[in-house]
Amino acid sequence: MRRLEERIGYVFTDRTLLLRALTRLAYALETGLPPAAHMDALATLGDAVINVVVVEAVVAGGAHDKGAITNRKMNLVNMSRLRALAEGIDLAGYVRWGKGEASQRVWTSGRVLAECLEALIGAVYLDGGMEAAAGVLRRLGLTEKV
Repeated sequence: MRRLEERIGYVFTDRTLLLRALTRLAYALETGLPPAAHMDALATLGDAVINVVVVEAVVAGGAHDKGAITNRKMNLVNMSRLRALAEGIDLAGYVRWGKGEASQRVWTSGRVLAECLEALIGAVYLDGGMEAAAGVLRRLGLTEKV
């Protein structure tokens, strides 16, 4: 996990948040972890944090029209973009997958890897606040071209 922290440029104070962000529901159920030990809630939180960070960056970049802000946000925050950022840090290699997920390599298609990145950002937000989350997203390149 230290290597992942190096890749995102953020060191967790509460490492249980990082572990939770890397734990899929299937893995939690298979191993008997408590109900709150998986990433789903963090992914929902991370999605909201990402949207706020991106909208703030778009507005700070000079956009003032609601339509322009929305279009720019949609171009920056989508499944393909988030998935590419997750692939760039080899996030799939750190996630604790359920047995079926691992055998099917679910991270290779669809939204799964994007959700894992959202969970990671949600964990960073809970651990270090909005500035920490914005810093990680900036270092990953999500808001660099706003």
